Amino acid sequence: MQKTIELTTLGDLLVHAAQQAGKNDMLIFPDRRVSYSGMLDAAYLRAASMRALGLGPGSHVAILMANCIEYVEYLLATQFIGGMAIPVNARYKAPELAYVLDNADVDLIVTHDAISEYANFERLLAAALAEKRNERTKHLVMVGGPAEGYLTDDEFLSLGAAVTREETDQLRLGVSVRQPAIMMYTSGTTANPKGCPLNHEVLVRNGMNMNRSRYFLNMDDRFWVPLPMFHMAAILPMMACMDAGAAMLSMMHVDAGESLRLMEEEKVTVAFPSFPTITLDLINHPDFATRDLSHLRRINNIAPPDMLAQFQEAFPQAVQTSAYGLTEAGGGVAINHPDDPLGKRLHTCGRPMPGLEARVVDPENLELRPPGEKGELQLRGYAVFDGYYKAPDKNAESFVDGWFRTGDLCVIDEDGYIEFHGRIKDMLKVGGENVAAIEIESLLSTHPAVKLAQVIGVPDDRLFEVACAYIECNDGSSVTEDELIEFCRGKIASFKIPRHVRVVSEWPMSSTKVKKFVLKDWFLEEAG
Repeated sequence: MQKTIELTTLGDLLVHAAQQAGKNDMLIFPDRRVSYSGMLDAAYLRAASMRALGLGPGSHVAILMANCIEYVEYLLATQFIGGMAIPVNARYKAPELAYVLDNADVDLIVTHDAISEYANFERLLAAALAEKRNERTKHLVMVGGPAEGYLTDDEFLSLGAAVTREETDQLRLGVSVRQPAIMMYTSGTTANPKGCPLNHEVLVRNGMNMNRSRYFLNMDDRFWVPLPMFHMAAILPMMACMDAGAAMLSMMHVDAGESLRLMEEEKVTVAFPSFPTITLDLINHPDFATRDLSHLRRINNIAPPDMLAQFQEAFPQAVQTSAYGLTEAGGGVAINHPDDPLGKRLHTCGRPMPGLEARVVDPENLELRPPGEKGELQLRGYAVFDGYYKAPDKNAESFVDGWFRTGDLCVIDEDGYIEFHGRIKDMLKVGGENVAAIEIESLLSTHPAVKLAQVIGVPDDRLFEVACAYIECNDGSSVTEDELIEFCRGKIASFKIPRHVRVVSEWPMSSTKVKKFVLKDWFLEEAG
């Protein structure tokens, strides 16, 4: 029988984890690690410094960094003072960053001078703040070397010397579980990103549910999560690890060879690459066959069924599971149970997490759809956020009779498992026929040369709209437009076959999603 879920705050969760697993590793990077006790001490120190700057309940702290230990220290310290952390997408360009920092009413911005795969953050912030600076944004901290206009991290930490741990504890104990803890910004694939404040109950209970009902971690587990910490796909596993006292492994730069080395040396038990490009890089790396990954018992990926079957074959020692989630519901809505049959694990995302209700309705008239029929997935329960930040019109559209409209096209089968079929707005209208982009993408991904496929609708004089496929090839592979079109013949209806194919080496990214509206801009610019 599942354990009772205790309501607590994120700050209290860290205190409890440090009491239970104090000397155990909490975070492991290739060149650094920190224990639960070490993280607790660091969080208290940073919280004291925030307090010395005048921050407290209701303060907003933006974190613009690549993955590192300090990232988590600042994120958790913010919870101790009753503030809200804003993990900022490190892939943003200056205009996007300027919008988010202003929209989020940020009081303190923390960044670092480390060389990352994303950008020079000092220059990026200078451009963003020159474009728009909220009057609340008064404090900047630079982890690393000195920079004009910034407190160094050492200077920042020295400010907290006069603030006692008892004073910090008074703030921590006053935090409500329904108070916002983190605000994630949605991908912004069609418009400006939207702020999604997530309260302590959403984050802590989701982490506990992930651990206690799906992953069953203990203090000996090593959970590899290479995903960016500005994404819920990294935050949620961290909550699960904290609940269990397990160690989470991360890295600043995702490198397949370094990942395989780390997984072998640390005896990783759970791998959470989630995105197929990361897993494919592991499998295709020359070290894959020689590394000892025998301790791995579980691996999570989100991909078409044929690709998930390929991953299960590549990792026979582990159970391949999938998941469905969205920021507005704390990251994790449904996750496969390890005992689910292989067919369910390949074709569905599992059942909804305990305490969360899901239903499928007609997206136009909102009438309930029976099991097995496609429609819009709606959610209700503790994990659903309270609404977008400063967006009353969007909130009015997004909630119906207490149910949140996800905008996702899904099926709930007879057994209650969720199947994801793409975004409703990610539908093409080809000659009057509705076509889901994900259906074409799933087929294209089975071609041996294709690493990633993204399909958009582009104008057509006769059919109004046709499919255009953007393709990234595997290393050392190539494919022509005619070859891919011929590959599709006989496998899907002729009107679904792409009329255009473009090969790319880089994608316009927002968080972990491809900005399809940019792909469409590329095509239209090319077509004149």
